[in-house]
Amino acid sequence: MSETLDEDLYQRTLALLEPGEIELVGSIVHTDLSGQEDLEMHELTVAINEVIADHAEKGETYIYAGNDTGEFSSNQFQGLTLEDESFVWECQQLLREGSFDIVFYYEAGPDQDALVEDLESLEYVDRVTPVP
Repeated sequence: MSETLDEDLYQRTLALLEPGEIELVGSIVHTDLSGQEDLEMHELTVAINEVIADHAEKGETYIYAGNDTGEFSSNQFQGLTLEDESFVWECQQLLREGSFDIVFYYEAGPDQDALVEDLESLEYVDRVTPVP
């Protein structure tokens, strides 16, 4: 992936983290998965959900696809707690130059370096770009 595309994605991710009700940070998960590898994308999203939820210490979570609302776009998901459906993370899966990059953002607090290290250890992940 070119440096210009990486910088553009990084800047657009930063814009998503603008101050709101809660302080957010994020990670761009770069994969080698093609648009034909839907099952692997699902597996990776589930694995990332577990890593982020574990680091956030929010308890058990589930992945909400937003199929019942027009507020979500295709390939946009949220991790919500089972207990009270509280926000844990949100992501957008983006097909760029033939492979997927997944932009995650989540509440600030967890050790970002440790979280990124755990994400980088997952199958299908090439690298992770943390976004403060």
